[in-house]
Amino acid sequence: MTNKIFFIALSLSVITFNSIAQTSAKSSVPKGWHQLDQKTDGYSGISLNKAYDFLKSKKLKSKRVIVAVIDSGIDTLHEDLKPVLWVNPKEIPGNGKDDDKNGYVDDVNGWNFLGGKDGSNVSVDSDEGARVYHNLKKIWGDKEVDITKLTAAEKASYNTYLKAKDRVVGGVKQEEIAYLSKLSPKLKSGDSVLRKEIGKEEYNGEDLKKVNSTNPDAMMAKMIIMGISDANGSYDITNKQLIEQIDGELRKAEAVNTPPKQYRKEIVGDDETNINDRYYGNNDLMTSTPFHGTHCSGIIGAVRNNNKGGDGVADNVQIMMLRAVPDGDEHDKDIANSIRYAVDNGAKIISMSFGKRFSPEKKWVDDAFKYAEKKGVLLVHAAGNDAENVDSTGHYPNPIFEDGSGRASNVITVGASGDEKNGGLTASFSNYGKKEVDVFAPGVGIYSTIPGGNTYGNSNGTSMACPVVAGIAALLLEYYPTLTPQDLKSIIEKSVVAPTEKVKLPGTDEMVNLSEISKTGGIVNAYEAVKLASSFKK
Repeated sequence: MTNKIFFIALSLSVITFNSIAQTSAKSSVPKGWHQLDQKTDGYSGISLNKAYDFLKSKKLKSKRVIVAVIDSGIDTLHEDLKPVLWVNPKEIPGNGKDDDKNGYVDDVNGWNFLGGKDGSNVSVDSDEGARVYHNLKKIWGDKEVDITKLTAAEKASYNTYLKAKDRVVGGVKQEEIAYLSKLSPKLKSGDSVLRKEIGKEEYNGEDLKKVNSTNPDAMMAKMIIMGISDANGSYDITNKQLIEQIDGELRKAEAVNTPPKQYRKEIVGDDETNINDRYYGNNDLMTSTPFHGTHCSGIIGAVRNNNKGGDGVADNVQIMMLRAVPDGDEHDKDIANSIRYAVDNGAKIISMSFGKRFSPEKKWVDDAFKYAEKKGVLLVHAAGNDAENVDSTGHYPNPIFEDGSGRASNVITVGASGDEKNGGLTASFSNYGKKEVDVFAPGVGIYSTIPGGNTYGNSNGTSMACPVVAGIAALLLEYYPTLTPQDLKSIIEKSVVAPTEKVKLPGTDEMVNLSEISKTGGIVNAYEAVKLASSFKK
């Protein structure tokens, strides 16, 4: 029995690596290593203390910057985030009125575009590839197609269908899904017992070390979680994260033959085909899935020097949360409206740690990018975690306009770096691209805020690298407030530190120069950035 469970645990560790491993981290580096300096501290961080020392020597005063985080939600009661939350100055909390007449009632700290007017909220959603595949299958699924007779628009639609079909049908490994289908009921049964025995709804490997249950399903669940934790070198993975990931894999498998459930439509109730139908959702930012957004927000702006948990990168920011990213793929309309809300309500930097393979309404997102560009707002986006070259594979959103009119000048795309002591200078999961990934930033073993009021933990992903860069951009803008988004992008890119040695091509053992897999060939550095900003000439 033990060997079978161990085998399943190892299978799961492979199946879920790109998602679950993003919420775990090896403990061979200190907490907050990403802020340290290579020469002074021996870690390949962003030299943040040196940056602050430099700013102090210049006797500069900071100006508060609003940073919007488009994500899964946030723990608004967290001790390290509550003092830095953006508060809408024109809104009276809890009175049920739209005091500032912006179309959103009681939007005190931001807005939830995944909510219903009755207070219900979208928690999980389907894969965009499945949504695209089944929509286009109605058009192309039963046809004999002569591509030479198609119009340009028809050809684009047909090619998207083929790509989505390959993603949905070809991406499912039946043997792995069979394991998960058998495993899931027992895991959930065991989890139910463990939650009662531990006294927590969400627990991790550290909690399980103390458990010795007599229930066979509970012991099976423990061995699976501990096996995955051992394989990933961390005990931060929680029961909730594991079960959500397995459920997600099963939803993907089901989508091969069955159109995905319209999770969002049943709750939100807007006209999803109309981008101008903007005033939907609710103000619940803590619902369902706030781990990701809470962690990213803390990386940017958790209160510094208060002897609680960890410090954010920027020391004078307000975090505005826009909830638009469920457990599953986000919808283009929600992303576009989140960007517009952030711009209209004073954000100067938007951190976007999400992404997907298809973007059926990319024009809406492109228009929002253009709006942010026109209004002087910088967009920082995670490159993704599939160890793929995004120069040649689709990853959205991206700065390339679908209509062929060029590309947005206010976007930075970020890959994930690490340290030699926690796996190497490039994260094994990070996407890359000589043309489309601008910079790399620390994204392995990043310690930050997590839901629970006073709770902290590690997480991995380009999702973590993105807010590191957003934090640096905010720091620059605090002390040099006349910088434009294009200036910020230029300074961050020109101030990177290029490794002298070769790095691993993510997902392989091949050694390459970082300049071969990113535009700048370097890792962001706050100290070099503030130095450059102090003498920056347009």
